Amino acid sequence: MLLIDFVRATAGLGTDLVLLHGYPYHRHAAHLAGVFPHVYADCGAALVRTGARAATVLAELLELAPFGKILFSSGARGLPELHVIGAQLFREALGRVLGAWVTEGAWSLDDAQRVAGLIASGNASRVYSLD
Repeated sequence: MLLIDFVRATAGLGTDLVLLHGYPYHRHAAHLAGVFPHVYADCGAALVRTGARAATVLAELLELAPFGKILFSSGARGLPELHVIGAQLFREALGRVLGAWVTEGAWSLDDAQRVAGLIASGNASRVYSLD
């Protein structure tokens, strides 16, 4: 929340802010992404740093940030293998969270697949103009 003044100052300037490496402040990043139209939250580092708890952390992000404001990254640096591990953690965590919501009847499979596509690549393609 220490970024709030900076986030407010950048509102309306025509640039987006992607909050990277927010863990353990991922909930704050998700909140800012939900409140400010130009703010996005990256989920990569949060998942890499939590390992077995990655699904819990991802669920917390999904509770607070709009689905169109969460971006995947591997959260890794250095060794190429760490990017593969980060991607695998993301796929597993997203599958657990969305799969549970579908199984519980809270979401349809189509909705889960649409949100997975947004977070995995769609949001980044839009934010970074990669289309």
